[in-house]
Amino acid sequence: MTTATVSAAGPLSVSQRLLLGALFLVLGAVFVAGTGFAGDYRAHNGAHDTRHSMGFPCH
Repeated sequence: MTTATVSAAGPLSVSQRLLLGALFLVLGAVFVAGTGFAGDYRAHNGAHDTRHSMGFPCH
């Protein structure tokens, strides 16, 4: 038995892909900067430890 996924929207154009990529890039930067510079030490430390556990240097 096979199941097929049908998309009503169809494939995205190049400009839509670029727009979505830019949107997610900005959103990711907001998340990283927002937690990195958070006033609450728990949010900052949580983001800091997560970055280290994934292998990203942060300092």
